[in-house]
Amino acid sequence: MDFATLIGLVGAILLIASAVILGTSPSVFINPPSLLIVVGGTLLVVLSKFSFAQFLGAFKAALRAFKFKLPETQASIEELVEIANVARKEGVLGLEGREVSTPFLGKGIQMLVDGQNGETIKQLLSKERLMTLDHNRSGAKVFTAKADVAPAMGMIGTLIGLVQMLSNMEDPKSIGPAMAVALLTTLYGAMIATMIATPIADKLSLRMTEEARIQSLYIDALVAIQEGTNPRIIEQMLSSYLPPKEREKLAEAEGAGG
Repeated sequence: MDFATLIGLVGAILLIASAVILGTSPSVFINPPSLLIVVGGTLLVVLSKFSFAQFLGAFKAALRAFKFKLPETQASIEELVEIANVARKEGVLGLEGREVSTPFLGKGIQMLVDGQNGETIKQLLSKERLMTLDHNRSGAKVFTAKADVAPAMGMIGTLIGLVQMLSNMEDPKSIGPAMAVALLTTLYGAMIATMIATPIADKLSLRMTEEARIQSLYIDALVAIQEGTNPRIIEQMLSSYLPPKEREKLAEAEGAGG
């Protein structure tokens, strides 16, 4: 579970809700016509930009931003070095049935056990990596589109409310509901874009980069294991994926150990 995403989104919503409750009656901020224009309009306009599969797939990708947390790079390197040691001592067949941290790595290990050569492993896993990238990129595009469309739908709702108000100036009772539609649609559009759509789009873009990097690390390690590279060399090779400070700490630890 990625608690940063959950805490950020829920916390922002709770803060706004608290301000509403403390200020006046919450019912003032609930207006069905405004919700219909902004929420319904945003979803339909965004749907028109994408296919059904892309539109619905974006929600599945968003759930992954909450539920699925990638392993740390250092932990992945340690896991891969351990796998390399087992393969060196027992052969790749010793890896059969081994539990690993991600399904992607599991597929790669199964390829090793099946006797695939390094080039085949690299090609197949690279295609899998590109499919994952496309999936995350598509989800990010859908939520970016929602962030763009929601404020525009809010503005359309504002214009509708103003037209209704100006066309019925002789009826004072109609001015209040029309102004509510005018103001609340802008509020709803801004909230959807700022508090929901943009953070999820940014999280999916970040997740896309992180997942691509960790999968690239897996591919390099698995190809090296298949080629029989020394586990110590594999560890040194994979350390290039670490941030500079962590690489320095690793180098210092190896120096002290040596």
